[in-house]
Amino acid sequence: MRYTKQIYFLLNSLAGGGAEAVAVRLSEYLPVANFILLERDVKYKTDKPIFFLSNHSTKTSPMIKTLSIPIYAYKLSKFLEELSLIVSFLERANFVNIISKLFKKHRAVISVRTDQQTGHVGLRKLNKLLVRILYPKADLIIAVSHGVKHSLINLGIEKEKIKVIYNPYPIDEIRELAKKPLGSYEEIFKHPVLITAGRLTKPKGQWYLLRVFKALKEKHKDLKLVILGEGELKNYLVGLSKEFGLKTYVWDRDRLSESFDVYFLGFQKNPFKFIARSKLFVFPSLWEGFGNVLVEAMVCGVPVISSDCRSGPREILAPNTDFNYQTKKPEFAEYGVLMPVFEVKYKSANERLEEREIMWVGTIDKLLEDENLRKNYSEKAKQRAEDFRIEKIVQEWQEVL
Repeated sequence: MRYTKQIYFLLNSLAGGGAEAVAVRLSEYLPVANFILLERDVKYKTDKPIFFLSNHSTKTSPMIKTLSIPIYAYKLSKFLEELSLIVSFLERANFVNIISKLFKKHRAVISVRTDQQTGHVGLRKLNKLLVRILYPKADLIIAVSHGVKHSLINLGIEKEKIKVIYNPYPIDEIRELAKKPLGSYEEIFKHPVLITAGRLTKPKGQWYLLRVFKALKEKHKDLKLVILGEGELKNYLVGLSKEFGLKTYVWDRDRLSESFDVYFLGFQKNPFKFIARSKLFVFPSLWEGFGNVLVEAMVCGVPVISSDCRSGPREILAPNTDFNYQTKKPEFAEYGVLMPVFEVKYKSANERLEEREIMWVGTIDKLLEDENLRKNYSEKAKQRAEDFRIEKIVQEWQEVL
């Protein structure tokens, strides 16, 4: 396919995370001239040139970054040629993309990756207001799931402007990376491991997983929990783990050994080698847009148990069901297990387990005990992952661009 104008990818940063991983993957298949970043944090490797719109970082106050949106937009317009095509990922970058059209005519394609009904954090009311005002002015909206599309329509955005394109995965590459040696981490995986991956942030709900894990340890003494990712909830999560009396490893503090119960391993460039050697991938998210790491775990052939949050997990694990439905009890779906979503509420170690948490404990216990069930979900997971092969998804992007 031929492109007559420059294509740029606009993001908040490349500091890790699902949206950033998708953008880097797509850039290897599409003629992207530059990455343009609002912040200076870069952890993902790319051979594309990078242009920064500020000296801000992920540590800069969210309020300052929100107030800087018009400044980012003006600087972006100065960088662009007329009629360039800008594809942006994540809300703040999407706002900048659309506002910059006031200063320089270009085509604004925005990738929306969060359910708009439940997924606003921080400056929630302001974000939702900006979505209502600005998103209709985009030339095209790419929703990462049908659930996200539905949430946009509920905010009054015309459905003809929205196209659903699922996230792409370099399946063969992931499977090769999954075979890489673990090195010093190998001792951990001589034990049964539950694993999760994602930023240590409110939407990911990792504190619920710590509570569930503590209960599971009463029966499964040898069980380990590995948490991949960095984020602002690090101190809270580490503190909660210690309050439970769990021996807790932190990547930037402790000397590695197999004697810990919980391992915070931080951001890993190759998470797949850890995921592939785990018994189960556990996904306690409170809300999502799609759930990148769910499919990545499935590519690795690891059975997945996920909250039935909005949106994404149901479309991935139970594609033949109504994506608007949310389960209230364990659902052993076609490609994985869906569970009731937790409340958006921080918990302390001394609070008793609620009914949903007890359901999670029982279901994970069942999966740990039933090897045939795990084998079945492992095979089904690999089969479903093929639907998200990058070569297939890129064709859909080429068509819209």
